[in-house]
Amino acid sequence: MNTPPPPIVSPQRWHCAGLFFHARLGGRVRKVPLDAGFSCPNRDGTVSRAGCSFCNPVGSGTGFFAAGHSLAAQWARLAPNVRNQRALKLAYLQSYSNTHATPARLRAVLEEVAALPGVAGLCLGTRPDCLDVGAGEARLDVLAGFLRGELPFVQLDLGLQSADDAVLKRANRGHDAACFAAAARAAAACGMHVCAHLVHGLPGAGADDLARSVAFLNDLPVAAVKFHNLLVCRGTALARQWQAGGLALAGREAYVADLVHALALLRPDICVQRLFADPAPGELLAPDWAADKHAGLALARAELARQDAWQGCAGFCPHAPPDWTQYNKEEPRP
Repeated sequence: MNTPPPPIVSPQRWHCAGLFFHARLGGRVRKVPLDAGFSCPNRDGTVSRAGCSFCNPVGSGTGFFAAGHSLAAQWARLAPNVRNQRALKLAYLQSYSNTHATPARLRAVLEEVAALPGVAGLCLGTRPDCLDVGAGEARLDVLAGFLRGELPFVQLDLGLQSADDAVLKRANRGHDAACFAAAARAAAACGMHVCAHLVHGLPGAGADDLARSVAFLNDLPVAAVKFHNLLVCRGTALARQWQAGGLALAGREAYVADLVHALALLRPDICVQRLFADPAPGELLAPDWAADKHAGLALARAELARQDAWQGCAGFCPHAPPDWTQYNKEEPRP
């Protein structure tokens, strides 16, 4: 009779951001959120004026640029306040779509970023339809030029949200999953680290939406992923739907169950940079449990341990959690 192996007590059950950044930059990293004053094609009329159904009116930004603060002034104000001052600091262009500009305007902003004192690299949030993939002097080419020169590290935070085109249409995203795939391949070919953003629980999405979106990412040259539980934020189309009683929201336990299943399917070399959305102070309307991110993380860890599950265990590494550092030596490109 075969004796089953002893249970794994406390392994690292997912490929965490700390390992990812340390391997690429040589130390701990902290992000400094900056507002460069960009808009979004889904708000300024290029694609739509309604915005994505879940996006708040300020585009998850600080509003500092509109208040007259330059990038240098924002850096001087925010960089000294980050936790662990010995950590390397990445500029994070977070508000709206940070490639929604002419190549010249984008180049000017990147020059400002590269000149910030002590900046170790850039994380830049944008949409997959804002990169001019395959067209002339693309905005993607401008980014790649800075990666080869002034900025040693560039991560492109690229919104997918769901791999289901029907869900994307209902959320008023204004692009499809194929657009994301083309942008991810083009950015990775330029040497950028693509971090895909997923939102679970969007209207019209089934319980398997997160798992199917992960399967979609597994076939792309994606270096990282951020998982978000759906938030109903003030001033959004979802808020109006929720207030009218037309939106049912999943509980924390249901989200964690779907998250754990998705992690088990996720390619183990993909770094997991977020497991839960992080609402800004005062913006959250529902669900109430989303305000306590730490409780959600504790539940996710406990459920992974209860199932003795880990990232990639459903096919990629079924016998034991891998040594995650092996995936930071050379990033695979499927």
